[in-house]
Amino acid sequence: MFVTAAYAQQSTTTEGAEAHDAPAAGEVHTETGVAHEGEHGSGVFPPFDSNHFASQLLWLAITFGLFYLLMSKVIIPRIGGILEKRHDRIAQDLDEATRLKGEADAAIASYEQELANAKAKGHSIADKAREEAKSKANADRAAVEAELAKKITAAEARIAEIKSKALADVGAIAEETATAVVKQLIGGNVTKTEIAAAVKASADN
Repeated sequence: MFVTAAYAQQSTTTEGAEAHDAPAAGEVHTETGVAHEGEHGSGVFPPFDSNHFASQLLWLAITFGLFYLLMSKVIIPRIGGILEKRHDRIAQDLDEATRLKGEADAAIASYEQELANAKAKGHSIADKAREEAKSKANADRAAVEAELAKKITAAEARIAEIKSKALADVGAIAEETATAVVKQLIGGNVTKTEIAAAVKASADN
């Protein structure tokens, strides 16, 4: 942009000087008598004119210097600051992520440890409850068996008593029956001792 403006300004200045110094079209030079019409009308674009190379290089150097100063003093420091801030931010994010990962790992380890302890405690409680239930069941069974044995013993004693009484009653009935039969058959009297002996001998057989 600076080069183009310089070219335009220099071209305008040059053309003005030429217009001022050049004689009017059709005039004859006083020394040579040759007309100057179209002397500078070659139509060469100013940037490609070798007469303007020095000024072009000067403006190029000035423009490059200004651009270099702008880059080194403004743009590059800002970009460097932005990159530095982003680098610091990324480093902080990485540190934070590392810290959070460490906390998460510690929490997971603690959870797994608590879970293992809870499982072990649960197994211990279950085993203890199983043993207590087994002991209680054995005690209850022993108590029930003792109660049943006691009732069976009492029942057996009662049965024996009833049997003894029944046998006694049967003996008496047998003696009375035998006495009556003997009286009917023989017509005589038989002693009670003989009848009891005969009934006992019959029961033993």
